[in-house]
Amino acid sequence: MTIIIFMYGLLLGSFYNVVGLRVPQGQSIVSPRSACPTCGHQLRALELIPVLSYLLQGGKCRVCKTGISPVYPIIEFLTGVLFATAPLVVGWSSELIIALTLISLFIIILVSDTAYMIIPDKVLLVFVGIFLLERLFIPLSPWWDSLLGAGIGFGLLLIIAIVSKGGMGGGDIKLFALIGFVVGVKTLLLSFFLSTLFGAVFGLLGMALKLVKKGKPIPFGPFIAIGTLVAYYFGDTIIQTYLNLFFT
Repeated sequence: MTIIIFMYGLLLGSFYNVVGLRVPQGQSIVSPRSACPTCGHQLRALELIPVLSYLLQGGKCRVCKTGISPVYPIIEFLTGVLFATAPLVVGWSSELIIALTLISLFIIILVSDTAYMIIPDKVLLVFVGIFLLERLFIPLSPWWDSLLGAGIGFGLLLIIAIVSKGGMGGGDIKLFALIGFVVGVKTLLLSFFLSTLFGAVFGLLGMALKLVKKGKPIPFGPFIAIGTLVAYYFGDTIIQTYLNLFFT
């Protein structure tokens, strides 16, 4: 089952690449078919096998030999790994459906925010519908934790955006509202803390290594994804460890 879910992750990762790159540009995710951006060669079935096609072609277009971005196989492989490890953390329960949907959302956001500094409203709207349906049948306990989480997620980020005068984007605000609905208040607050921490560490290291220019904005979506998954998977353990360290 782990191998099967890994393979599904690879296939969906290829699709999420398309969604993350095309939707922010207002393009269709159905047509035209995937093609080499240099020579226009339309990719055939054997050239679309996730990760494997990239390796067999040496990372180049089969026709014009132009190099293909390694981002494509990296996203495909990352999706496969995250899909395969999700059951090890949340178990083979109904909550696994939530975990895989959350991973799917974050992979698309990782692609779009890294490429364009945009978290597309269309993507968020689609996942709002999916999560509403899923939480209807797989509710949090208590059920109103979802509503409270959504309200706090939206309000907290909106206040930060106002105080920082645009330091937080509208896409981030909507995303945290959705995250709050999915994971509830406690995990939402830990997610926000970890996302900010990871983003700050990356920014400081990037400036120290001269990879990031001071004052230049960096996409926050990838850090939201990392922080939320860590909080969602290991939140109770992190909180309990903190309590044991400082209150015992």
